[in-house]
Amino acid sequence: MRKFQYVFMALAVLCFAIPAFADGGSAAINLVPIGAGVGMALAAGLCGLGQGKATASACEALARNPGARGGLMIFLILGLALIESLTLFTLVIILLKVK
Repeated sequence: MRKFQYVFMALAVLCFAIPAFADGGSAAINLVPIGAGVGMALAAGLCGLGQGKATASACEALARNPGARGGLMIFLILGLALIESLTLFTLVIILLKVK
């Protein structure tokens, strides 16, 4: 929880950094590619953590009850596909937004 607090404080500081360096005569800075990169990094990283946790839980469940392999693998593959689809949806949204 403390890490999220630090992340949000850093983002709040970055939100106010642009007006502090404004000189009034230059063109606006396009921050969309930077935001797209940060968004994709967050999506890919967190989906990777989710996939690792799901796979670890499936391996632990399989070690405890080897007879449940069939039903477990179906739900594992379905869960991993849904987790991966979140990253792909993020990629599509970012590609549409950057254009």
